[in-house]
Amino acid sequence: MSRSAFFQSVNHYFNRAARHSKYPKGLLEQVRACNAVYRMRFPVRADDGTIKVLEAFRAEHSFHRLPTKGGIRYSEKVTLDETIALASLMTYKCALVEVPFGGAKGGVQVNPFAASPGFLERVTRRYTAELIRKNFIGPDIDVPAPDYGTGEREMGWIADTYKSLRLNEPHPFACVTGKPLAMQGLPGRKEATGRGVFYGIRTALEDSELLKPTGLSTGVAGKRVIVQGLGNVGYHAAYFLQKEGGAIIVGIAEYEGGLWNPDGLDVEAVFKHRRETKSLTEFPGAEFHHDSKELLERECDLLVPAALEDVITAENAPRIQAKVIAEAANGPIDKGGEEILLKRGVLMLPDLYLNAGGVTVSYFEWLKNKAGVSFDRMISRREELMKRELVQEIERLTGKTFDDEQREHLILAPGEESIVNAALDQTMTRAYHKLGHVLKSRDIPDLRTAAFLSAIEHVAASYEHHGIFP
Repeated sequence: MSRSAFFQSVNHYFNRAARHSKYPKGLLEQVRACNAVYRMRFPVRADDGTIKVLEAFRAEHSFHRLPTKGGIRYSEKVTLDETIALASLMTYKCALVEVPFGGAKGGVQVNPFAASPGFLERVTRRYTAELIRKNFIGPDIDVPAPDYGTGEREMGWIADTYKSLRLNEPHPFACVTGKPLAMQGLPGRKEATGRGVFYGIRTALEDSELLKPTGLSTGVAGKRVIVQGLGNVGYHAAYFLQKEGGAIIVGIAEYEGGLWNPDGLDVEAVFKHRRETKSLTEFPGAEFHHDSKELLERECDLLVPAALEDVITAENAPRIQAKVIAEAANGPIDKGGEEILLKRGVLMLPDLYLNAGGVTVSYFEWLKNKAGVSFDRMISRREELMKRELVQEIERLTGKTFDDEQREHLILAPGEESIVNAALDQTMTRAYHKLGHVLKSRDIPDLRTAAFLSAIEHVAASYEHHGIFP
């Protein structure tokens, strides 16, 4: 599917959900419209001294909440239509999990895997300067984050460039999230999207009524899982499914091929092998398949596409054997593939809900940067003192004496990462129950339509209640 077709798919899902909405057509058109787009071309000096002119984009989809929020994608294939489509998904995603941002997205046409770190740094700093020039970045304006091809390193360069060029900004590090910890990043942000995928899957698989058509029992434990993509999202989703959920990871697919072992793969070991050898080939104790797409069609309980969009289409959907597909990536199933899967009774957990963990924890990082203090610093000592008094009172009343290890475990206050993970867990759980309520109370046929409808009406209500129309 072309990038333009991806944009059309997002609009298709919007229109399908909008038919169930109580809001007037004009207001819904405003919810769907992308409010601002910046398309730019700028020169960057290559390592050999020549000049390369790159094309880049930033789309701010909705101003119903400010700042807008969304990742920056580095890929030679990124397009304007794709950027707008991803920005709109960010709007709906934030609305669904009740994160008070409008949606945005950025993209630069560069291959991050073939370019040197020095070239990528020059690209990132120039892109940031271009965003500053047009007022498309700022703690209260538009806050980028990592996406495909970018990570903590690039976010650090953005923060440093912004801080250098906006000298009077009171909270410069709040201009971007997903930063290194040394640059006021947040513990748990790197793995947040993958962890959120796990929390979303775990919550959905506890819903016996939802699972009834699939024939699966409730719970993650023992479920046979295939994961497509071993990047940041795919790795952490697979890791938490295995380590905390007790799932059996039978297949892992990447662009160079895939691994299969019906008895299960050790996710950490596979990740370490690929990091060291740059490939999944020759991993001991597993079958290697050169055709990674074929691996997605193997029998399993749960398929987790966690890379790019459009990996499941009308062409291969009839051959998918998974009972549940958990969309860890943005738009991994096109509208033709979805139609076939729905007819076959395959349960799809939509990206709009499932990969919202990243923006949720980005919100926490932004709040920390705006406040200038970590979440645990103001409460941890007080909580430890209160717990100590409670333990002492329990010992006095019961006559029981805890040993030092037990006492330390009972008294210790949660650190910042524990607070962040607990808040993420609560967010994903509450969002699922909200989604389930819309699904059942509004007689909606599938989770994706319910997710879009819930998000659309949240944004529409914001526009309506704030009276922004003349």
